[in-house]
Amino acid sequence: MRRLIQRLLPAVAAAALLPLAGCGGGDTGIGAGRLAAIKARGQLICGVDGKLPGFSYQDQGNYVGIDVDVCRALAAALFNDPNKVEFRELTSSERFTALASGEIDVLSRNTTYTLSRDASGGNGLDFGPTIYFDGQGVMVPRASGITSLKGLAGKTICVENGTTTELNLADRFREQAIPYTPVKYQTGDQTYGAYLQGRCAAVTSDRSQLAAKKTSFPDPEAHVLLPEVLSKEPLGPVTVNNDSALADALRWVVFATMQAEESGITSANLKEKLAFARANPNQADLRRFLGVEGEFGKQLGLPADFVPRVLTAVGNYGEMFERNVGQQSKLKLDRGLNRSYRQGGLIYSPPFR
Repeated sequence: MRRLIQRLLPAVAAAALLPLAGCGGGDTGIGAGRLAAIKARGQLICGVDGKLPGFSYQDQGNYVGIDVDVCRALAAALFNDPNKVEFRELTSSERFTALASGEIDVLSRNTTYTLSRDASGGNGLDFGPTIYFDGQGVMVPRASGITSLKGLAGKTICVENGTTTELNLADRFREQAIPYTPVKYQTGDQTYGAYLQGRCAAVTSDRSQLAAKKTSFPDPEAHVLLPEVLSKEPLGPVTVNNDSALADALRWVVFATMQAEESGITSANLKEKLAFARANPNQADLRRFLGVEGEFGKQLGLPADFVPRVLTAVGNYGEMFERNVGQQSKLKLDRGLNRSYRQGGLIYSPPFR
């Protein structure tokens, strides 16, 4: 009961702020809903995994990871301070309840975009841009000698309960007529702990998560990912449905990091690009993108310079990727589908017009 009350209190507080949201001069209704509540609070509350290297985890007491950077980017856009965000660690089974109840403003927790989660008749969520295109995989001990899914016939597989991972596993093994026994756990810690203790012959999750978790194993090289990809897993941040102001702000903050990479703007050359934009009135696209002219920020309920704020705080998408999960990280994942569309990937921002 105490936990339920704790979850409901933020929603009550947010609701109390809503009548005040429309009273500010010049707001023109853009700040309605949770976005106005966040501004009034002076801090963003973001739900994360908290224990997944590369995506969200603590390093020397600070949360880091690509999911964390999404939250810091939005906080920077709103408050010009990427540290004005409170992170709350949530399990897979807790995350949607926390979002629906108002305990958190944004969920940035390696969450797969699916029809049932997006639909009003399902979870009723509103997904932001995909920040990592992934696929489900299976990991086994190298010493097992298992080299494909068929080698798991009749064996046990550890899986986290209440996830798309559990459903995908059942579907793929059913299609291939491979008998297996799922061993379900409520949290990732329990799932991987059971696998390491030998309670299962294999463990399944997003391939990025398997790679991330493997880095924390006592002997990472003693484990190997099987070659098969079981599903599509587009991972991205989430807000509640029917709150377009917050959803739009989040969406275009993320798109700003993608457009910046496409335009060759980094955290290192941002000042130079800004100076060039200010000195050259003919650079219309660049001036609008960086907030030198136009009203993109106002249309989103954000400051005019929200893009420079974001890039100062976290850099462009390529910088975020490489720092957290790419070649500058312990994971050293290849960008693959997460390259810019100009390099044959799927990272693509709609026009800033």
